[in-house]
Amino acid sequence: MFLVFGYLGFISLLVSVYFYIKAKKQKRKELIEKQKEKNAPKVVVIGGGTGQSVFLRGLKHYTKNITAIVTVADDGGGSGVLREDLGMLPPGDIRNCLLSLANIEPTMKEVMNYRFEEGALKGQSFGNLFLAAMNGLYGNFEVAVYKMSEIFAITGKVLPVTLTDINLVAKLENGKIVKGESKIPEVVKNENTKIENITLEPKNAKPLDEVISSLNEADIIVIGPGSLYTSIIPNLLVDGVVEAIKNSKSKKVYISNVMTQPGETNDYDVFNHIEAIINHCGENIIDYVLVNNKNIPDEVFAKYKNDGADIVLLDKKQKSKLNSIGIKYIEDNFVEVKNNYTRHNAKHISKVIIDLALSHKTDSN
Repeated sequence: MFLVFGYLGFISLLVSVYFYIKAKKQKRKELIEKQKEKNAPKVVVIGGGTGQSVFLRGLKHYTKNITAIVTVADDGGGSGVLREDLGMLPPGDIRNCLLSLANIEPTMKEVMNYRFEEGALKGQSFGNLFLAAMNGLYGNFEVAVYKMSEIFAITGKVLPVTLTDINLVAKLENGKIVKGESKIPEVVKNENTKIENITLEPKNAKPLDEVISSLNEADIIVIGPGSLYTSIIPNLLVDGVVEAIKNSKSKKVYISNVMTQPGETNDYDVFNHIEAIINHCGENIIDYVLVNNKNIPDEVFAKYKNDGADIVLLDKKQKSKLNSIGIKYIEDNFVEVKNNYTRHNAKHISKVIIDLALSHKTDSN
């Protein structure tokens, strides 16, 4: 009997030691992970639309210290309907960024991206409705986004650039004024003209405090990728955002679009994109530009060309112009083709961005 209890006591001791060692290893692992997270670069990504969400999917594999600053000027599609019916900020771009950074089961992502095909909800995304419900529950869009971030266990954070109900106003080169994000490309194409400049209505929209603090604390600020006039520049027009970017000691990088966008950037090259940003924000807002230098397959290009789009590449003349205003360029094969659509290679671009951020941290130390 005593022998049995002795064996049981010995086994209990071994089990206790095993769990103690395991717990200690787990704690050490958690401390190492926390230290890694603390030392990982702080990356702020400014934009909206598909380009931003695609990039975030790659970036979260390299750092957890991500802040996505997202435009809220969208007035088309399902977001526009909810904006008009419920008086809330457009949820679409926010939803896409949240899902890109989410750590949830694939089935849940599919549910959130599901679009109703019939009835009064036709064309509406379930994710948009979910965010609308959270907004109704808490009565505050910022809180709704924060709560949804918790539910999705996202890597980093997603911030609407402002809580002000803003609209885009475009002055076209033919003198016409167009109000509304969704209307601008349509009118530009119909009238065969170009965008001269973009303004916000109201003009005094204030950013979230956390937007400014994130820019101040960033190791690197990334502008783009995304629609130049309807996703990127609207963020920069919110009061205090450009000033915070310019005052930040971080590196500022613009990710050039792979293709031009009909109704927004027809016939634009890389320098034209940067010139538009400078015309709206002043100089010293970009240190580097990332440019794709790889052509896309002929059959894919033909589809884009048929829609009025062209590839955006950098030539010697543009390089000389960039050098003259102190902007460095990094060229590489930054494109990938999936299902006959061109997109940025998110992981490759993310690696380049992280390397730039780490070099900045090293230089700062």
